[in-house]
Amino acid sequence: MFERLFGPGGVQGGCWCSFFRLSGPDYKAAGREGRKEHVRAEAQAGKPLGLLGIVDGEPLGWVAVSPRKDNPRLTRSRVMASDEPGAVWSVTCFYIHRRGRRRRLATALLRAAVDYAAEQGAESVEGYPVSDATRSAADLYHGTTGMFTGAGFEVVENRGPARALVRRCVPVAR
Repeated sequence: MFERLFGPGGVQGGCWCSFFRLSGPDYKAAGREGRKEHVRAEAQAGKPLGLLGIVDGEPLGWVAVSPRKDNPRLTRSRVMASDEPGAVWSVTCFYIHRRGRRRRLATALLRAAVDYAAEQGAESVEGYPVSDATRSAADLYHGTTGMFTGAGFEVVENRGPARALVRRCVPVAR
């Protein structure tokens, strides 16, 4: 279903939702097919990658959510770096197929991502959204600040005029 949603090209120039999961040099060296294989191998190894939004049997959305430590690019990013201790999970991106847009699917996926992270032992979940005033569709894969705060996240720090670090503490499921 994941491959069906992402199509033959892997969305966003063949990312296959591996941009944050690989270092810069590894991402570039892997190429489109290597990134696809990397994500496939991680899924087969049982690593958490994210959640699919399925509507009427059709995959229409995706949210990447996984332990922050599994996303090495986050530590080097001025916008996404965080020193929050403990079991921190990160929501790094969303992809909503055009047939799934304007259905609040990203909001539903964000709420499901928080629940999933809590079930897996997360103590907090972070996101790195763009300002609600952002009009560039190219940046919306991060989600918007309003969507995150509407799901119970708090703005930890504004990072530049259009980005923020947001966090939500979650009760650990037992």
